[in-house]
Amino acid sequence: MANILNGKALAQKMQAELAVRVSHAVGQGHRPPGLAVLMVGDNPASAAYVRNKERACEKVGIASLGQHFPVDATQETLAGAIATLNQDDRVDGILVQLPLPDHLDSVALLNAIDPDKDADGLHPINLGRLLRGEEGLRSCTPAGVMRLLAEEKIPLAGKKAVVVGRSILVGKPLALMLLEENATVTIAHSRTPDLAAVTRDADVLIAAVGRPNMITPDMVKPGAVVVDVGINRIHDEQGSRLVGDVAAAVDSVASWLTPVPGGVGPMTVTLLLANTVWSYHKRLGLEVV
Repeated sequence: MANILNGKALAQKMQAELAVRVSHAVGQGHRPPGLAVLMVGDNPASAAYVRNKERACEKVGIASLGQHFPVDATQETLAGAIATLNQDDRVDGILVQLPLPDHLDSVALLNAIDPDKDADGLHPINLGRLLRGEEGLRSCTPAGVMRLLAEEKIPLAGKKAVVVGRSILVGKPLALMLLEENATVTIAHSRTPDLAAVTRDADVLIAAVGRPNMITPDMVKPGAVVVDVGINRIHDEQGSRLVGDVAAAVDSVASWLTPVPGGVGPMTVTLLLANTVWSYHKRLGLEVV
């Protein structure tokens, strides 16, 4: 049985620490940190994610300054809202909830966010800072994965790490973060020949492809650390449920494994809060921890 990389427990610990830091700053007479989440339309999954983020903000002491737009909101309306938030001194983090309706250019809107308020860490300037190893806001899910590994003191230097998935949201930034920790990194994807041979070579295997149960026990080196970033809703004889990209049976092969749910997911929200608090401290000239 693999040891569990418990993202839920670590997220609770980190959020408690963030709440103390926010309380200390507010106690010194400063305003609370502010996070603005922009949501367009009534996508039920997006609405649930936004509610989850707002509840997490409340627990930590971050002011939720979000805005909800109708599904037919124009590009100009969203761009104007972002421009206003960029200038709003109450706002330390801005996030555009994805996916957006098809008529909107999400890349242009993300690029319009002030890089120093880019709570999701996806602005090209912040990705460039990551590439150069400079200080800056980091993409939440990859940063959450790295924090989980660090919490359990899992060594990365000199280890072979394989990231399955090359998205700009997870795969590419995570590969750069692993390189920063001196791992030898391979990015695999849908066109990688003999994927199982590549994944079996990994000391640390991260699956981020969005395909249910794609990674099976025969694809994992015995004793490997396996991180499952995927979260997929499936419907079968057991009903509707969430599963990851990694099959449950990998538990018998890996030394460490993230559960789904309760692994990487809670860390993503927590790193969003951490990014907002970090930006808040920087903007007010407070000590950044």
